[in-house]
Amino acid sequence: MEKQVKTKQRVADHGEVFTAEREVKAMCDLVNQETERVDSRFLEPACGDGNFLAEILKRKLQSSQMKRYKRSPYDWERNSLLALGSIYGVDMLIDNCISCRERLYSIWNAEYKKVCKKECNDETRTSAKFILELNIVCGNALTLMCVDESAQDSDEPIVFSEWSFPRNDAFIYRKDYTFDELVNAEEKPKKKKNDSQITLFIDDEPSVDEGGKFIQEYKCHYRLLGKSDKAV
Repeated sequence: MEKQVKTKQRVADHGEVFTAEREVKAMCDLVNQETERVDSRFLEPACGDGNFLAEILKRKLQSSQMKRYKRSPYDWERNSLLALGSIYGVDMLIDNCISCRERLYSIWNAEYKKVCKKECNDETRTSAKFILELNIVCGNALTLMCVDESAQDSDEPIVFSEWSFPRNDAFIYRKDYTFDELVNAEEKPKKKKNDSQITLFIDDEPSVDEGGKFIQEYKCHYRLLGKSDKAV
């Protein structure tokens, strides 16, 4: 059984208590249909070392949707990266963020080796690590700002990336948004549906703020993330 508390001091300083595995599984069961959708997005605003996110990733990678891609390493790679890209976490403690990234990568890589075997390659592994580096953020979900090593707010806003394969080819697209824009989008005037941009955590009837702006958009071959991604 995993510990729910690392130290009493961390509980006193940060209120850090991890959710037990039984409760994690029970809560995920309530939205099981969504956890098995490769592109269904989840955000854990106090992710710790990833109890919820790890369970969600396991369900995505073992879903019937992913099983259809087992005969094609190319299709499995792309969709497994899409599954990774659909999972987001924020935590104020850097050691938790690092542990969470490593934990999710280990789950993904174990399944990768199991499915793709000799077709596995280090380029795709590097892309998986790059996605996790951007998706698991050391920050304060209440102030929507990144934090420093002392868990104090910095001047840098939390930024999340939306990952997609809009053309169903080898090129993965990344759109960066500030967390503030995503959280507060519904409080601002909305544009007509035909003029709107799809935002990060809205899949149906998308609508955005009046400006409809994101920070930047990039695209590159899915095996070259972080190496040759170019602004669009």
